[in-house]
Amino acid sequence: MNFIIDSTTEQVQSTGGIALAAKISEKIGLDFSDPVSKQQLVHPEIIRVTYGLLVQGRSRFEEVKLFLHDPFFRDAFDLKYVPAAETLRLYLEKISEGKDRVLQKISQCNTKLLNMTKITPVEVDGRKYIPVDVDVSPLDNSGSHKEGVSRTYKGHDGYAPIFSYIGVEGNMLGAELREGKQHSQKNTPEYLSHNIEIINSLNLGYPVLFRLDSGNDAASTIKVLSESGHFFLIKRNIRKESREYWLDIAKAEGKITSHNERRTVYTGVHTGKVPASDNTLNPMDIIFKVTERYVDKSGTELLFPKIEVETFWTNLCEEPEEVIELYHAHGTSEQFHSELKSDMGVERLPSGKFAVNAVVLHIAMVAFNALRLMGQTALLFRTDLPYEHTVTRKRLRKVIDDLIRVGGICQDRCHSSLKYI
Repeated sequence: MNFIIDSTTEQVQSTGGIALAAKISEKIGLDFSDPVSKQQLVHPEIIRVTYGLLVQGRSRFEEVKLFLHDPFFRDAFDLKYVPAAETLRLYLEKISEGKDRVLQKISQCNTKLLNMTKITPVEVDGRKYIPVDVDVSPLDNSGSHKEGVSRTYKGHDGYAPIFSYIGVEGNMLGAELREGKQHSQKNTPEYLSHNIEIINSLNLGYPVLFRLDSGNDAASTIKVLSESGHFFLIKRNIRKESREYWLDIAKAEGKITSHNERRTVYTGVHTGKVPASDNTLNPMDIIFKVTERYVDKSGTELLFPKIEVETFWTNLCEEPEEVIELYHAHGTSEQFHSELKSDMGVERLPSGKFAVNAVVLHIAMVAFNALRLMGQTALLFRTDLPYEHTVTRKRLRKVIDDLIRVGGICQDRCHSSLKYI
């Protein structure tokens, strides 16, 4: 076959999909224009520039140099100019001086975005719950001297931010940057209270189920969630409780759900326990799963059975097996962490200043949800996609490759119209 190679004087835009991301940012008001406030940001477009980089999976300030002379990037985000890397860094530092106000504004924009998004519940025997997965996931910033970087529980230097994701698809409900050495429980009740305020402003048609791991097994956490009126499921830290004690409870109050020559598994509900250190809380249910293992994973018979215990605080009324399965589904949030850190390149935050990185992480939250909205919307048009699939969630790396990195020609730069090729 012979090919005819031709040239064109048109400028081909390799990331035409940023027009979609820019339209989303416009709809949610990510421009920081507040005519009433006397505390105007000097350059509010800096937020949109950072967002424009993050939706492409670019998190370093220096990468803005790729768009200094790109009229499509400038027009898509309604910019007077595309700033240099040094300018971007400088004005983000100025913006971060009012960090609390800026983070609140970004969070409000994110709430508007969530109200535009379909949030899918989980289903148990015909009953549906909107899952909210809360977890800490360290960011590896080893080898740097950034403010707030310290040793994390993962054994590397970095930050230890806390995230919360809502719905089966994993839309980011909230994020809070923390120092690496900060314990996962510190400030978590306040963080959950803020999450609950956001949830109350969303148009959800089903009850909410908070899921947290054992790092947040504390009376203060349970108290906030109990008073909120929402459902919760928290893995317990058995601390000094004897495993033999739980085996006795399992044999007395539980039922055998699996039995063979290798192991016996008991599940059930234990009632009447109160979280330690708080007498104001009412007794609540503990779901337990106790495994008595006779043969180890290598096939060696054990002289004494090995006892494995999983217990959970909850106010759900579902069967123990279903509650345990609901908690195991909480592990999906690890995939969401990976999409933020790997697919969007937010593992190493760009600034040496903690406040700036806190602002960048919040902008990344909005970019994360914008990409998620684009990906989930694309799945509604299965017959129009160039490939067949059966997935229910489009990974963000795939969204960036398929919907952001779209070749196009800007035919009329005055009106920012785009023709895809």
